[in-house]
Amino acid sequence: MSEQLKYELAKDLGFYNTVQEEGWGGIKAKDAGNMVKRAIQLAEQAAAKSQQP
Repeated sequence: MSEQLKYELAKDLGFYNTVQEEGWGGIKAKDAGNMVKRAIQLAEQAAAKSQQP
């Protein structure tokens, strides 16, 4: 996962300020899990789009 995507997901999920102030180690495990879930959803959507005729 690119750094840019990680920051975009953090903004979308509402913990970007924590990342800015404390780094990635400052986020909650739940937030990290939600970020991974969202990244998987985006990857699945991109794969589905690329398979359409």
